[in-house]
Parts: sequence; structure tokens; C-alpha cells
Amino acid sequence: MTELQKYITSYFGITNQNMDKITSLFTESKLKKGEYFTKSGQYCERLSFVRSGFIRVFANANDKEITQWISTKGYFITDLYSFNFKQRARWNIQALTDCELYTINKENYALLNSLVPNWAEMEKQFIAGCFIQLEDRVFSHLSLSAEERYHKLFEDNKELFNQVPLQYIASMLGMSPETLSRIRKKNIS
Repeated sequence: MTELQKYITSYFGITNQNMDKITSLFTESKLKKGEYFTKSGQYCERLSFVRSGFIRVFANANDKEITQWISTKGYFITDLYSFNFKQRARWNIQALTDCELYTINKENYALLNSLVPNWAEMEKQFIAGCFIQLEDRVFSHLSLSAEERYHKLFEDNKELFNQVPLQYIASMLGMSPETLSRIRKKNIS
């Protein structure tokens, strides 16, 4: 069973018959370090599951880059606004390392409704789960100190700190690189 199949099984409770229908619509793809999955202003016509690597989701605002998320193994990536609503992408999505992906294009994604019974309900549950993660992240930014946010991310995603430039992690945590450096130094000593 591939990583994609394991994730779909655990998250959606898909049967083997439906699993084959779903996974047959995905293709294996790769992004080299520095390549873009999509750029702001383009149309995002695909959704991918990260098999390996790190992918940064960011936007440019006030002459600086703001990292919204760093996707790791086991997460899906897309510009949801563009993918679902046929609008230009708001986010730049770029590989920070060489990445392996399972990718489904928009046309094949649309086929899931007709191929998989109850797909609409499963998709709704998936989106609800994503929304809960977003709520948790917003609450953390509003209720936790910078040091507490750092500790939470470090405990949940230690691998980021050895593979991703610290300025991207600082941006994702809503702090300056200098603040992140002070917090890390304090916790090392």
C-alpha cells in the first residue's frame, strides 16, 4: 500500500474497490528544489499529496515574503481558492527540497463524484478537518506567545528545523528571524 493509499484509508475510510478508483486518477510527479507547483496569478489546476520533501506556500506583501505554510510528507497541497473556484492563485507554492508527489488534475478530481459513492460526504469531512487545523493554527497565533508557538511547531515538526531555512519558519510562526534566533538560542543553552 502506498503512502497515498494509507492516508486515504485512514482519513476517508475508503474501501479497496473505491481506493483503486481514486488512486488510479493520481500520477506520480516530481518537483525539483526551487521549482514552483504554482505561482500567484496563475490558475492552479492540480492537487498533490506530498510523498517526500518540503514545499513552501507563501505570498508577497509589503515588499516581503510571508510564509503561510510549509507542507511536509503526508499533506496535500494546492491553491484551494484557484483549484475550487477557477480563480487566479493567491499563493506561490515552491519546492524547498526535491519532492515526490502524487498528483491529480482538476478534470480527474471532478470524476471522483461519479466514480466513488458518497464522495461529496467524504470530501466535506476532509475539508472540515482542514478547517479545524486552520482554526487551531489561528488560535495558536492569537493565544500563544512567540516562544510557545516555536515549541509547539518544534514538537510537531522537528524535521523542519534541519531542512528548511529559518527565515521561512520564523515567517510561518509570525515572528522575525531575530526573534526566532533568540528563542532557539535560549532553548539550546
